[in-house]
Amino acid sequence: MSPSVIDVLVVGGGPTGLSAATELRRRGAGPVVVLEREGEAGGIARHCAHSPFGMREFGRVLSGARYAARLAERASEAGVEIRLRHSVTALNGTSAEVATPVGPLVLTARRILFATGIREASRAGRLISGQRPLGILTTGALQDYVHLRHMAPFRRPVIVGSELVTMSAILTCRSGGISPQAIVEDERGPRVGYPTAMFPPMLGIPTHYNTSIDDILGTTRVEAVRLRHANGTFKVIECDGVLFTGRFTPESSLARLSGLAIDMATGGPSVDGTGRTSLSGTYAAGNVLRAVRTAGQCWSEGRAAAHAIIRSLEAA
Repeated sequence: MSPSVIDVLVVGGGPTGLSAATELRRRGAGPVVVLEREGEAGGIARHCAHSPFGMREFGRVLSGARYAARLAERASEAGVEIRLRHSVTALNGTSAEVATPVGPLVLTARRILFATGIREASRAGRLISGQRPLGILTTGALQDYVHLRHMAPFRRPVIVGSELVTMSAILTCRSGGISPQAIVEDERGPRVGYPTAMFPPMLGIPTHYNTSIDDILGTTRVEAVRLRHANGTFKVIECDGVLFTGRFTPESSLARLSGLAIDMATGGPSVDGTGRTSLSGTYAAGNVLRAVRTAGQCWSEGRAAAHAIIRSLEAA
């Protein structure tokens, strides 16, 4: 049962939310409750079977899945209450309306921290029209299939994007016995810096820059993609899937619905130097503010937000 009086309610159980909650408890705040809409805490990292995660947090190299689990374990050990499959549907001041497996409830807290993270741009978000055959995924969906369900949703996909998460997607493909046929990027060069950008060529994956997907071919299943190069020429590549990676945007839909002021440059909530939003008693930290930071950077930002919240509680 939830405590009747909550000091801090944290919305989102990724690295930002878990580190903030842990630090809040260590500095005397309590009760502290984390609401996570998924069935497991840890955020995007829990889908990553590869390393490196955890050097600054735990002084050792961990896989993403182990890193996420350790963050949740540390929070629980500190006395944080983590409530899974709990989705905040609306805020009214510092009261949150929550959808839970056993029905709706309302929680009230002295402070609320938004740590809802980011989302990848889907096919629809990239405005790619056409039929919708099976085999079109984002990185998060691929990692869910490979690492959690132990399934391969395709065998020969074309990957769209060249960000850091693209490299994570390639590692996931390799661990699932999947062979990418090409990487497509509409910029003139890779979005990720060197030497990381050399990873696909080292694996023999052709990369097409200044190129976009003109059409996805196939009726029931992806059969090929037609690429449009910047010079106006076209190329068809046979494949059985399309993997969209990156183009992250803040997961700020709840913030918008709750009436928080939004920074039009980033798409996330507007905050001051302490992470305080336009709604009294409400803070935001991590990737919900702008895309995209690493898990370790989000962990650090969560701790910083906790310190600001503690100061505000002490001053109240």
